[in-house]
Amino acid sequence: MSPTPPRRSAFRDLLAPGLATLVCLAILIGLGVWQLARKGEKEALIARILARSKAVPEAPPPPSAWDPARDEFRHVRVSGRFLNDRETLVHALSPGDAPGRALQGFSVVTPFARDEGGTVLVNRGFVPTELRRPEDRPAAPVQGETTVTGILRASEARTMFVPAPDPARGEWFNRDIAGIAAARNLGEVAPYMIEADASPDARSWPRGGQLRVDLPNNHLQYAFTWFGIAGCLVGVFGFFAWSRLREPPQPGG
Repeated sequence: MSPTPPRRSAFRDLLAPGLATLVCLAILIGLGVWQLARKGEKEALIARILARSKAVPEAPPPPSAWDPARDEFRHVRVSGRFLNDRETLVHALSPGDAPGRALQGFSVVTPFARDEGGTVLVNRGFVPTELRRPEDRPAAPVQGETTVTGILRASEARTMFVPAPDPARGEWFNRDIAGIAAARNLGEVAPYMIEADASPDARSWPRGGQLRVDLPNNHLQYAFTWFGIAGCLVGVFGFFAWSRLREPPQPGG
């Protein structure tokens, strides 16, 4: 005897689940394709940032023309003098000598009076906790006319996991340019900060060159996740449909 052909009612029973599966499959594949597109965009962004940060240093834009999307991470040069008596310490971590063991300490943010006029905050670099006081550092603060090169950074928004600053105690946890300027009575400052380049003397403190262009780019992993879920969905529906079509007809069916 030939196998019993699938019942017509079984095909009808698969219509609604099949349509729902197709809709979900289209969404999952769309999410995977979108993640691949985002991967390309992120790689292009990282390439642009690296190109800006490694370019020959130039003058920063006027404060009124500052555009973070266009200007952040540019390599700049400014001349003037540090206002060392108004430095601010911002809690920070720095890679240690042993892999996976970061040093706890502070970023030394110092106002810089430019020769052209105006003030800009300069993150001179990292100091470990034991060197938080200027008098404990091996070298005296830079005095008089000097030139600084570094990377432009925008003010850093405080997230829900970052403690609130305590200006009265000098406790800062993020690059809050406007907040630091107000706490130090600096008046109007540039809306950006300069992350200073590393000093030729590797033993000097603060230690510049701390900026790491390390934007997360996990979009390929996310794409594989969505495509994998889509594949599982096809497998589950295929097994369900095969089982449904193989069921013997019920009495009276």
